[in-house]
Amino acid sequence: MRVERIPTLSDNYTYLIIDPGTSEAAIVDAPEVDPVVRRVDDLGVRVTHILSTHHHWDHSGANPELAERYSAPVLGHASDADRIPGFTRGLEEGDRIRIGALEAEILFIPAHTRGHIAYVFAGAAFTGDCLFAGGCGRLFEGDPAMMHEALNEKLARLPDETKIYCGHEYTENNLRFALTLEPGNEALQEKLKWVGERRVAAAADWHDATEAEMTIPSTIRDEKATNPFMRAASAELLASVERERPGTAADPVSVLGAVRSLKDSF
Repeated sequence: MRVERIPTLSDNYTYLIIDPGTSEAAIVDAPEVDPVVRRVDDLGVRVTHILSTHHHWDHSGANPELAERYSAPVLGHASDADRIPGFTRGLEEGDRIRIGALEAEILFIPAHTRGHIAYVFAGAAFTGDCLFAGGCGRLFEGDPAMMHEALNEKLARLPDETKIYCGHEYTENNLRFALTLEPGNEALQEKLKWVGERRVAAAADWHDATEAEMTIPSTIRDEKATNPFMRAASAELLASVERERPGTAADPVSVLGAVRSLKDSF
């Protein structure tokens, strides 16, 4: 599988998933048309699917125009039929789709929105605004229990080497926040240093970003080691949460909720 990272808007990632054997491709989470069309034309691939992880405009706004251009169906969770632009086919947990010889399984991971899904291929997961590198999405339509299940009972069970392709370049800010809760986490310190080195010369216009400036993909292994929303067992993190939110219960759902509240005001 080949994955092309396409910078869109001010910090969004749109992805082009390509089966090299057939040159069939799928577009994931596109808010803009032109950057995607340019990349498709440059590579000479054939778009067969348009995939949305959730309904928010910055992940789906370009769907109708792209669908018309490529005569491709627009897929998303079945519950979002009235909210995803250009929607043509609904998916549920456990469904499978094929892009050429590539196959993805659907994980239902609501919390950021109630119809959020991930597309999980062998070795790669496209997680939209649920799991970010070093963070997770805001709980616009869900609650901490739903986000805990999505992150720690579904995505965390993928193989450690699974690459995580998320919806935004939020990594540096996420890790700076994480370090306030786990300043002694060496893996976190090292990753933040690496991210800072990549981002120091970032293009003023995100559309001009080079691969050297991007911090995505991450991996499930990295997220288990550095992401505060997946580290409720960390004694240092628990102590920080108790200091910042006294009286928070030590169960994973309560800890995640407290961490999300702290991140919301970071």
